[in-house]
Amino acid sequence: MNILAIDPGAKCGWAALCARHIESGVQEFPLGRGDSPGMRYLRFRQWLGNLLDIAAPALVIYERPFMRGGYATEFLSALTSRIQEECAIRKIEYQAVNPATLKKATTGTAKSDKTAMIVVASERIGRPARDDNEADAVNLLWLAMRENRQTPPAPAGKDSKS
Repeated sequence: MNILAIDPGAKCGWAALCARHIESGVQEFPLGRGDSPGMRYLRFRQWLGNLLDIAAPALVIYERPFMRGGYATEFLSALTSRIQEECAIRKIEYQAVNPATLKKATTGTAKSDKTAMIVVASERIGRPARDDNEADAVNLLWLAMRENRQTPPAPAGKDSKS
């Protein structure tokens, strides 16, 4: 089963399991000079649609936004709404995961720091994670694979399973 994991944000982490191969990275959605804030949403929607076309996932798992208040809450809520909308249009199952649940599933404690999450993700993909956004997406992917009883592929250049 193909799975797409997303850590939504202006620096959006993503990880995809396609045909037993993992790809991951970070996609940024900066505002250019003179752009309205809505341009980020349009760019995110276009990027997400392209990624869904390529990955053809049966499941999209994403980190539920931590509600900080103000613009950050509005922005992250809008991105997750677009994830849900695209999945509904394409009839793809989706699942939100609370940040504390992800941390506990990854490190054993709901209060782990970003460094610990990056270390685990880097071990899982066999190279340094670019940042905490990619790390969260990779760790979300592992959580989804575990919940769906899929054995993760070995990291690139490794012979053993993670």
